[in-house]
Amino acid sequence: MDERDWLADQFEEKRGHLRGVAYRMLGSLSDADDAVQESWIRLSRNGAEGIENLGGWLTTVVAHVCLDMLRSRHAKREEPLETPAGTEPPPQQHAKSDPESEALLADSVGLALLVVLDRLDPAERLAFVLHDMFDLPFDEIAGIVGRSEAAARQLASRARRRVRGADLSTADTIPGQRRVVDAFISALRAGDVPSLVNLLDPEFSVRADRFAAPAGVPSGIEGAEAWAKMAVQTARAARFARLALVDGSVGLVIAPKGRLTRVLRFTIAGERIAALEVIGDPERLQQLDLAVLEG
Repeated sequence: MDERDWLADQFEEKRGHLRGVAYRMLGSLSDADDAVQESWIRLSRNGAEGIENLGGWLTTVVAHVCLDMLRSRHAKREEPLETPAGTEPPPQQHAKSDPESEALLADSVGLALLVVLDRLDPAERLAFVLHDMFDLPFDEIAGIVGRSEAAARQLASRARRRVRGADLSTADTIPGQRRVVDAFISALRAGDVPSLVNLLDPEFSVRADRFAAPAGVPSGIEGAEAWAKMAVQTARAARFARLALVDGSVGLVIAPKGRLTRVLRFTIAGERIAALEVIGDPERLQQLDLAVLEG
């Protein structure tokens, strides 16, 4: 077996791990596969000479590539990675990217977590993912993000607070809000109109922006019963809804495969929902402060 074949075998053994790292960093299976492919390109170019820990070296390379891709996203200058001829892994070994695989992987990570990770600064996201999810030491993370070890620790700490919602001053109101919103989404998924009406204030109103209102459905509806009957008939996206903190209050995010499409923000009075706002405008979604609520 020549060196290239040996490298290809070693790389395939580590592909699953590298893909997991890249997916949690990027939130997209196709982008993750691009990042993993780039790590193979660099390995095949450089060879393994002088590399004592091949798995660690590849993890570091994938992290660098992901960080560059995240920064490119934030600068709105995404460009596809190019694959020079002769550097592709054997075709039969190249991982297949398909909707089913992405859905399974997204579910294993947690859709709400992916939504929150997407709101982090690229360096914060990298520090949190590599340390909290993959136990990479901070001295290695520091080298990847180009900061001191202490700064890398701070990046992960800030990310951790946002993911857990630990820095929110309204924590004392969260359990009550959560009970109401939990009951709301359960009734909606079950198509239980009476239970849904019982959760809504008699003067309940809903507003949806032009990106969020389903075709043929008015953007504003007054009255609990009228809205509840309409909602259970058009609630296909409810299965993707997950509890999250929206600007410090309990709400819902709808994020198929971790891609945020809508946010539901509630006005709760006592044990009932007085108003609901459905946000689908991409610019507004980017401005929201979201934090995951664990199950």
